[in-house]
Amino acid sequence: MRRTAGKLADGREIIYFDDSAEAPPRVAVDTRDLPATQPMSEVRLDPLTREWVAMAAHRQTRTYKPPADLCPLCPSTPGRPTEIPEADYDVVVFENRFPSLAQNVPDVPSTVDGEELFARAPGRGRCEVVCFTSDHNKSFGELSQSRVRTVVDAWADRVAFLSTLPGVEQVFPFENRGEEIGVTLSHPHGQIYAYPFVTPRTERMLTAAQEYYAAHGRPLFGDVLEAELRAGARVVRESEHWVAFVPAAARWPVEVVLAPRRQVADLAELSPAERDDFAALYLVVLGRLDGLYDRPLPYIAAWHQAPVNAGRQEMWLHLQVFSVLRTKDKLKYLAGSESGEAVWINDVTPEQIAERLRGTHN
Repeated sequence: MRRTAGKLADGREIIYFDDSAEAPPRVAVDTRDLPATQPMSEVRLDPLTREWVAMAAHRQTRTYKPPADLCPLCPSTPGRPTEIPEADYDVVVFENRFPSLAQNVPDVPSTVDGEELFARAPGRGRCEVVCFTSDHNKSFGELSQSRVRTVVDAWADRVAFLSTLPGVEQVFPFENRGEEIGVTLSHPHGQIYAYPFVTPRTERMLTAAQEYYAAHGRPLFGDVLEAELRAGARVVRESEHWVAFVPAAARWPVEVVLAPRRQVADLAELSPAERDDFAALYLVVLGRLDGLYDRPLPYIAAWHQAPVNAGRQEMWLHLQVFSVLRTKDKLKYLAGSESGEAVWINDVTPEQIAERLRGTHN
């Protein structure tokens, strides 16, 4: 892989990750006349749940479902410059033009309305876009194994860098796919959020992992993985370094976890062999997901990692891929129990999901 960093017209960073050193040099200049970005993000603490909520009203003007010929994530062409100045690319990462969190946000008062109950802070972090291919009509599952390997290297590079930014407590790479998920740009891409706090889900996983480690001297996820392998009923696919399985308490009608057999805290700690092996296994899993209903599956792919400053020996990197599609043409809505009380009700058992995925070929 070759890495080339540059700047966009408004000063945002852009980084090209090429599959090999034989790719053309990345020297194109962003010719757009863009004003400097000035995001106004802040975070506020809900005193009833102790959860941070990001406020980013400037994002109301972000690009929304443009036609393919106006896609801002496609390469630039003569007379139509985009977010990527080059005429072609392999993988590219750049700072989001409409970020939920950013480094250059202004300071804000420490409370809302002067009330001590309502804590407030600048939304200081970073949001990046990761384009997996210059081909607008491809999906992640249609990438070559070597391209997926480049994406993994790009993720690892960004996780390592973003973890060093002042105030960043957690780095979260993810992909949204499909209109049912809420995707507003159909070009194959993902995002990376660098949060100034530990997210609620990670906070709960961290607490469970630390309590288990203190009691047993072993990582909780490692014992979960061994139990899944012993049972076998929910294992979808295995490889030398990775295991794909449906969790025993899966929340979603379609849900698969991909985990390395070795405990690592984040993507940056994966070995070259583990990165190679993941690329092969993930493509198989994505093919089976698309074959489940014989249509492109809308999904969220979420990388769960240890926070920057906690849980490095207790937490276990894993990728959670899940979908809101419960049949070929029916969605699972997060209604009263799920949205109101965070109590999930699944209409299918994890064992049924795994059996269907093991029998699906695509």
